[in-house]
Amino acid sequence: VYSNRSVTPHSFNGEIMKLYYAPDTCSLSPHIVLRELQLEFELVRVNNRSKITADGRDFRAINPKGYVAALELDDGQILTEGPAIVQYLADLKPEHGLAPRANSWARVRLQEWLNFITSEIHAGSAPLFNPALPEEVRAIFREKLFRQFDFLQATLNEKTYLTGPSFSVADAYLFTVLGWCKFFSISLERWPALLAYRETINARPAVQAALLAEASL
Repeated sequence: VYSNRSVTPHSFNGEIMKLYYAPDTCSLSPHIVLRELQLEFELVRVNNRSKITADGRDFRAINPKGYVAALELDDGQILTEGPAIVQYLADLKPEHGLAPRANSWARVRLQEWLNFITSEIHAGSAPLFNPALPEEVRAIFREKLFRQFDFLQATLNEKTYLTGPSFSVADAYLFTVLGWCKFFSISLERWPALLAYRETINARPAVQAALLAEASL
């Protein structure tokens, strides 16, 4: 268990949160958001194979779905699914501007991006982790993913971040799943705007702090 004492402590209505995570997974996205918001939290590492937490519990008793991320509040409630978690967190400290006001048109646009990342980039990348996937099938998934990278390239040619001039929870999510390209030997140099975008996000102090914390544990 890692207590995030390196950031300014903050609790919302007394809630001290635990983030269940595994390195190189989508749980990096809410981890980044927690640090961007300077919320107080604990990191609990989960072994993706054994499904045992670093403190010896069966993670499936915490999240029956069996995968990270999961956010536990001090009242015992568990929130799963990254897009839901990051929006919940952003609404705890709306003054940071990581998500537009709930029920606004801008919020709907943010949700549009989160759903796109989930269905097209996250889910589109997932099959490539399977070493048993035949190369001809792998090529089909890569080409579909590359078409979405083309779309992102066109989008990010026009703006710095997905939703406009400022960083949002959607950027934390896209940064996270783009990081998996290294496992598939996919270079982003073919998409220079996408490569520059990822480097911009990577330079953020909260992102570097999250990556360092996960590497050290």
